[in-house]
Amino acid sequence: MWHNRAMAQHFLKRVRHLRRTTVEHEQLTSLINSMADGVIAVDQAMNVAISNGAALNILDVNSTLIGRRLKEVIKPIDKNNQPIDIERLVEAAAIPTTTRDLLLQYSDGSRINLYLSVAPVHLGYGKRGEQGYVLLLRDITHEKSLEEERDEFISVVSHELRTPIAITEGNISNAQYITAKSKTPNIAEVKKALQQAHEQVLFLADMVNDLATLSRAERGKLIVDVEPIDVRELITGLANGYADDAKQKGLTIKTELPEDFVTPLYSSKLYVREILQNFITNALKYTEKGHITISAAAAEKGICFAVADTGIGISKQDQEKVFDKFFRSEDYRTRKTNGTGLGLYVTMKLARLIHAEIDLTSELNKGSQFSIFIPNLR
Repeated sequence: MWHNRAMAQHFLKRVRHLRRTTVEHEQLTSLINSMADGVIAVDQAMNVAISNGAALNILDVNSTLIGRRLKEVIKPIDKNNQPIDIERLVEAAAIPTTTRDLLLQYSDGSRINLYLSVAPVHLGYGKRGEQGYVLLLRDITHEKSLEEERDEFISVVSHELRTPIAITEGNISNAQYITAKSKTPNIAEVKKALQQAHEQVLFLADMVNDLATLSRAERGKLIVDVEPIDVRELITGLANGYADDAKQKGLTIKTELPEDFVTPLYSSKLYVREILQNFITNALKYTEKGHITISAAAAEKGICFAVADTGIGISKQDQEKVFDKFFRSEDYRTRKTNGTGLGLYVTMKLARLIHAEIDLTSELNKGSQFSIFIPNLR
């Protein structure tokens, strides 16, 4: 009888232990499945023991991973498209290790940047628990894209700032030298040096304005103040404002407006003007001879503006990229001028804010036309 009682007590202890173990396992499974990161646990033989739904999503698979070899489940590559031995990478993790330099390629050819964290752990309870590894997976493609944009931004801006700063410093130093060393300084030389320095300072000011507008646009801080716009007055004012710049390059600025054009436009006067200014400054920058035409015409529910030039034109390949952030054509004629590649990107941002649509037509060596339909916002 005592033996039977002891057996019963032992049996009850086992039941309670199994019940406790089952509850803990269910809690662990619930916790893992609630995580946004992908989780995969493998034993020492590199067989998957645990995984969650987020891991299935990241790996783009629909069937269970349990029992499968790790190298069959995750097949990462490096930035040079070379395969990475995931099992060797995991086994080498004597302490918790992370990497952000892996890529995963899906069956359709698309890729993601993969964050991988590996930690050696006990997969069971107590000292006799089997050793293994827990892997955390995360899609960091967006983060990587932002990092690359930031690095490119720093590279482009530092490069573009260096030239005007050097020219400005050089010209001011030259003017100082001329006035300090000569009792009768050559005023023409001083004026020339100061004029060149002034032009570079204006370029720096334009760059800062572009960067400030870009920053506000990226953060969604730009506000659209709708007001009536006298289109004839706007076009005429822009043409007169850029007439001297055009004359210095031997160019003329024309305007084309219907005689009976009296239709007002209800939109953001600030943003409409800035968009057209960007088109005009681009036209001036890349046109060596001929003319620039600024036009406007009434359209259903809005106004259609256009800025056309007789400049160097844009290749079909570059036309697909001109509104990208930091893009500058490799055409040597483009590289002769200063620029950050931000102007047209900011222009597109502003256009979207006022629900406008931009169209570009261009042919190499024959010129370009930027057209924009701006709808009435009232």
